[in-house]
Amino acid sequence: MREDAGVTDEDAPGGTPLVDEAMKKAAVAWVSVAGGPALALWCAPLEGALLVVSGPGEQAAPGLADATEAQVTLRGDHGGRIVTWPARVSRLQPGTEAWDVAAPLVAAKRLNAPGPTADLVARWAADGCAVNRLAPAGTPLAGAELPADAQAEPPRATPAVRATRKPFRLHRVRRR
Repeated sequence: MREDAGVTDEDAPGGTPLVDEAMKKAAVAWVSVAGGPALALWCAPLEGALLVVSGPGEQAAPGLADATEAQVTLRGDHGGRIVTWPARVSRLQPGTEAWDVAAPLVAAKRLNAPGPTADLVARWAADGCAVNRLAPAGTPLAGAELPADAQAEPPRATPAVRATRKPFRLHRVRRR
């Protein structure tokens, strides 16, 4: 434990300058939990980590609330992937000092938030939304170490897709 700050080594930032700079500019991160597909999630950088909110009324991040580790991929200014790093996931609990500091800051950065920041934080606590902290926990992959292919996957099945019908025509359409 570092005595000067009262912070354990487990909570200390473990990022490289590239990871730190990419996190500062991040608004979206691609997060993969337990080898699952990477999901694009809204995030907010805070104190050397990314904070991700998920749950009822917020974005869906299956498995992230209960995970202890994840893979995070961030993009650069050009829009392409620049770094992938392993992250240590910790969930902030309502009523703790970490929640009281981080949740209002994250809520203030949320776009299109319904209502004031204090109401949003209260709703997150009441509805059981997860505010997860993703901190760098290992050696990042960057540059030539990243996969060269696009990593694109076919779209996943969804019930939202349906067959389209031909448009209704009231009068006969003449062909020329």
